[in-house]
Parts: sequence; structure tokens; C-alpha cells
Amino acid sequence: MDGLNNPYELSAGAPAVEVFRRLRTDAGLSDKAPEAVALALPDTWHGVVVHHEGEPIGMGRIIGDGGTAFQIVDVCVHPAHQGRGLGKRIMAALTEELERRAPATAYVSLIADGPARSLYEKYGFADTAAHDSIGMYRTMGASPGFSRSPAEP
Repeated sequence: MDGLNNPYELSAGAPAVEVFRRLRTDAGLSDKAPEAVALALPDTWHGVVVHHEGEPIGMGRIIGDGGTAFQIVDVCVHPAHQGRGLGKRIMAALTEELERRAPATAYVSLIADGPARSLYEKYGFADTAAHDSIGMYRTMGASPGFSRSPAEP
């Protein structure tokens, strides 16, 4: 993919707030509040942005504590540029940085949506359920839908 005729440039770093929000929604991911994005982006452990003719069209980030736990997030490519190996370039850049800087005992996770599963498997990620783990999530704006037992504080 690299070469003289390659119209795509991958650079290290996190995008600006509005670019982040546009890249997510253009790729079909959920939007995030600008205030939340402004808080999150400076804590990016490593990120990459893909540009086409100077315009950001894809990204990926690693977040985490820098030692024991990392998560790959926000991997997306504008639909007009999908199918050109850009997701692979993003994942290669992210995993290369993890291999270079993260401790060998670090746990790296991600959440794969639909067909993205096959992309992530190429970079060594496996279904957690096959390893007696389950992935879980909670959105903070949603009602937790649980009740505490009387013994809990």
C-alpha cells in the first residue's frame, strides 16, 4: 500500500474533537458529546489518523493505563475509502506500537462489530468467550437496571 502512487498518509496522533466526531459518524459509529471527546482525546496512549489528499478519512486509538491494560478503540474508515486496506494499516500501526512499548504482560482488548471481527483476528485478537471470559459494557446515561441487595452499601 505504501508507494509513490499511494494517495493515503497515516500519521501518529489523535484527531481534533470535530474531526473525531465526524470520522465516527461518517463510518456509522455513534456520535459522542463534544465535551466528552475533549476530555478523552488527550488521554490517547497512541493514535493514528489516515489522510487522503490532506483530509482525515480514518483513525484508530489505543487508550489505557500504560502498563497493565489497553483497549483499541475508534477504529473507523470513511465508507468511500473502505475496501482499500486502510483498516489493516490502522491496526498494523496500533499493534506495532503496542508491541514496541507495552509490557509483555499487558492485556489488550477491543470490541469488534460484525465483519470487523475478521480484521482483528488477523492481528491476534480472539473471542473472549472461548477463553472463559465475557465482554460486558454499560452506557453511563442509561439506567443500570439492577437493584442492590440490602447488604450492599
